[in-house]
Amino acid sequence: VTPALLNELKGKFLRVTTRFKRPRQPQTWNRYLSSLSCVLETCVREWQWMEVNPARRVRREREAPGRIRFLSDEERETLLEACRQSPSPNLYPLVVLALSTGMRRGEIKFLTWDQVDLAKGVIILTNTKNKEPRRVPVRNLALALLKEHAKVRRIDTNFVFPGDRTDRTGQPFSLDTFWYRALRKTSLQNFRFHDLRHSTASYLAMNGASLLEIAEVLGHKTLHMVK
Repeated sequence: VTPALLNELKGKFLRVTTRFKRPRQPQTWNRYLSSLSCVLETCVREWQWMEVNPARRVRREREAPGRIRFLSDEERETLLEACRQSPSPNLYPLVVLALSTGMRRGEIKFLTWDQVDLAKGVIILTNTKNKEPRRVPVRNLALALLKEHAKVRRIDTNFVFPGDRTDRTGQPFSLDTFWYRALRKTSLQNFRFHDLRHSTASYLAMNGASLLEIAEVLGHKTLHMVK
């Protein structure tokens, strides 16, 4: 493994599109290279298979600035109405929960009832992106929808939002299918599910929350990420 080989692979990587036929982004390569560098550093320091880490001599790509995209009041109402009309009973409460709490897609998709305390209005997340438990308050409409959702809880699965197909017991909700279907009914442009999380942060900031408070709600480790 040499810097020349890694640079050759970088060129190939960036020329290939994703499975959604989109160009690969420089930051994706940087994340892959960082993961590979961690493995190679172990080869150098602990196993002594190599003298130097070749990934350290490969230039990182310049990353695009972070997205600034959140829902206006009108866009939010339009999206929620489309979700409310979804044939799946999961989509509307799921999207409201995402908007209200800023929880990540995977945190909501794989949420189980043992993590939810409806009496106290709180969700305890243990399997988070940064590996640290997080206490998420749930209030108002989101809490009311969760309580209503709990009344028709499936007994064959512990997922809060289980898959709609009964022949696939134990599978989480197929979010993409119903999310994109609802999104097509709106006029929203350049909007992704993760932008619901951006919207939560923006709403908190516009209502006077400090950066530390926003970081605690979203589970960010650094204020740079919050900004």
